[in-house]
Amino acid sequence: MYTEFYGLAKKPFNMTPDPAFLFLTAQHREALAGLSYAILERKGFLVLSGMAGSGKTTLLAWILERLPCDTVQTSVILNPLLTREEFLELAMLDFGLTNIPASKAQRLWMLQKFLLQGKKAGRVSVLIVDEAHKLSVELLEEIRLLGNLEYGDEKLIQILLIGQSELDELMDRQELWQLKQRVSVRLAIGPLSVDSVDKYVHHRWKTAGGGDSPFDSEAIANIRKWSKGIPRLINSLCDNALMLAFADESRRVGVAYVDAAAKDLQLIGKPAEPAKPPAPAVAVPKPPLSAAAPVAAPKTSSTAAPANGASPAAHPGAKKTIERYTSTPRRKSGFHAMAAMFGWGGAGKNPAP
Repeated sequence: MYTEFYGLAKKPFNMTPDPAFLFLTAQHREALAGLSYAILERKGFLVLSGMAGSGKTTLLAWILERLPCDTVQTSVILNPLLTREEFLELAMLDFGLTNIPASKAQRLWMLQKFLLQGKKAGRVSVLIVDEAHKLSVELLEEIRLLGNLEYGDEKLIQILLIGQSELDELMDRQELWQLKQRVSVRLAIGPLSVDSVDKYVHHRWKTAGGGDSPFDSEAIANIRKWSKGIPRLINSLCDNALMLAFADESRRVGVAYVDAAAKDLQLIGKPAEPAKPPAPAVAVPKPPLSAAAPVAAPKTSSTAAPANGASPAAHPGAKKTIERYTSTPRRKSGFHAMAAMFGWGGAGKNPAP
């Protein structure tokens, strides 16, 4: 939506992994070099871990795009929440195998035959499992057994497990000790360093066809602060901040836009909950002056009213959002233009997807 306004060829902060936007830090270069070497040299089991949003899938897309197609054949599993039978079937299908038999023994025989043919043709077969931290112990054991397929002193299949940091804890479990012993390369990537956030934002902006970055130094500082250096959160913050600046027809994206975007994404401060009225107060009877003195019946006070007689504050929601977008004449015209485009507010039907 804002690409034309800022003179961009495409959106610079898309959430979809795009290898064209890969920003190579030292740790990313090490991961690329290690994985490429291990795959081409048939090292067997490889593990790449990192916190959510650190760029593992983008790194994977970059590797797949650059591995030589004539020497590498791959099977990629993006959703590992499968039974053992489903996992084997999906792995074979993505290798390009068809007419897969129902019998597990026949499936393994067919897969081994396929891998042997690839080996004789000089091709490296690679099974890549993304989101591997979600794999069950039983399925990981099944994957370990696939790694036993060998020809002479070489592995017939290279297995790359990619997952969040929980994968490291999973691999350390006692029942997976045999699998852990077979891992020849284990790499990890983390958040961007303080100095890298500014370079990351500028890199994506330039890659998208932009000139000078619209984010000033204060904005970059708060992008770094609210995202904690996680690339996915940096993308979300920048994209939302650009939308807010575009609504104001502002060529510069200052710190106010970044903070507003962070609030919208609930990366900072949550809306205050409505104040609860105090519980009813009950008067406590005074003790008798003497044992002979009659005891007065206790008196109760009425329910106390909220302080200053104020009712609980209304929960901020859609009204606050609309006010933000229509707080100036330029924002109001931009908001109504978007409302007309998407058919908001009952002004016509929504456009067909």
